[in-house]
Amino acid sequence: MTSEYGLLSPGAHRAAGMADDDAVVAAMGRVEIAWLQALASVGVIEDVDKVSRMIADSRIDATVLRDGAEASGNPVVPYVAAIRSSLDQRLAASVHRGLTSQDVLDTALILLSRDALGRVRGDLTAIVGRLAELADRHRESVMVGRTLTQHAVPTTFGLKAAQWLSGAIDARDRVDGAAASLPVQCGGAAGTLALVGELTDDPVAAAAAFADDLDLVWPGLPWHTNRAPITAVGDALVAACDALGVIAADVALLSRPEIAEVREGAVAGRGGSSTMPHKRNPVLSILVRSAALQAPQLGSQLHVAAAQAVDERPDGAWHSEWPALRRLLELAVVAASQASELVAGLEVDPAAMRVRAEAAADELLAERGRPGSPADYVGATTTLIDAVLARVSGEGPHHG
Repeated sequence: MTSEYGLLSPGAHRAAGMADDDAVVAAMGRVEIAWLQALASVGVIEDVDKVSRMIADSRIDATVLRDGAEASGNPVVPYVAAIRSSLDQRLAASVHRGLTSQDVLDTALILLSRDALGRVRGDLTAIVGRLAELADRHRESVMVGRTLTQHAVPTTFGLKAAQWLSGAIDARDRVDGAAASLPVQCGGAAGTLALVGELTDDPVAAAAAFADDLDLVWPGLPWHTNRAPITAVGDALVAACDALGVIAADVALLSRPEIAEVREGAVAGRGGSSTMPHKRNPVLSILVRSAALQAPQLGSQLHVAAAQAVDERPDGAWHSEWPALRRLLELAVVAASQASELVAGLEVDPAAMRVRAEAAADELLAERGRPGSPADYVGATTTLIDAVLARVSGEGPHHG
């Protein structure tokens, strides 16, 4: 992660090295090596292991590619030039042969996306486990139900946790769906595999071998102007941030001192104020909520770009995806990590919840028109909680 925006993106270090310039360079190297292996598999080139080792061992500094990236419009051109310059003429000619810049960069970004989706999934799994515990433990912890900011009817914290849990499971399902179908990009200059067709009688076999080497999907044709693979990644990550944002917003609200029904776990040095020593700010909730407020615009930018992907290779629309996708990958990884820590340390005060619910009993039970204890009127909360917990064990319906 570059330092230019780290200080204004608190927690950015949690995604360090995942999608920065050095990660992009490394991913491009993996793509070029996989393409060499694919060409070798159809008998096009020899000495593939030697060239692959030289690419793998190269330590190209991303900063030396920046001028070339501006001059050519993308970082692949100077990267390939740098690789070729370290090889003799015969070996250099085999590097990148049959590919175009978009093949390499799209596939590299897909590899970075796969890593990010994997990290988000891991944190979502941890969140699911912790929320399942909270839902089960607090199935009878009565609390005030709130709608449109006002007291409504009694509910339980167990059901609130189950609602968070359902959202987290849905988000994980979306992430799994996006990760399962990540495609390789392989089409050559105009998506026709023309040069590869001159090198081998079966260019599609080379493309399929390329995908296999990277453990990606060969989608049957290039997707230079069909940006659904990118928007699918974006949509899954935005959905994850949505679900995490709900948790964060609820925790921030319920941890207000006038409510004080939950609070973030205490960590030395976290949540303090520069001027007010009494404060214990819900910092993780605030940061996760910030991510949830930013993610939709980044996902929207990917869709705007997708709608403008004209001709056989797009001009400008493709380029506008890169910063939005990178930022969304980093944002989602950081938010998921922070949210996992948030729910792991969440402190719940069922006694405070019950006291407030009992104090507001007249309002909470107004719908029934008769007095009573809020704990006696929580409806089907236990059944609803059990339905969500069944999803955790794989026995319930899936909504993702």
